[in-house]
Amino acid sequence: MTAATQEVFQAIADPTRREVLRLLADKERTISEMTTHFPVSRTAVVKHLQVLSEAQLISGEKRGREKVYRIHAEPLEEVSQWLSYFEQFWQNKLSLLQHIVEKDDEE
Repeated sequence: MTAATQEVFQAIADPTRREVLRLLADKERTISEMTTHFPVSRTAVVKHLQVLSEAQLISGEKRGREKVYRIHAEPLEEVSQWLSYFEQFWQNKLSLLQHIVEKDDEE
């Protein structure tokens, strides 16, 4: 796992930062727009934005008085590939559960 991927994992480990990514997936947003979605201060939101920016998951551009942020989902691709390996375990558990339920229905 690369250092960049480790940064991405660290960045998405926090639920607030994951929610920021969800918000930015819909559209570009200003800090003010994002702040209204969280019960934390603007300063706290800015710190989360810095972490996401350092992980290269977002970027900001100054437009007039505001800074507008956009998502860069490409770094999440390696995370997605890593997680997809573990899907087989979930599928096995779901198949086992289905088998148990169907067996109970037959009895």
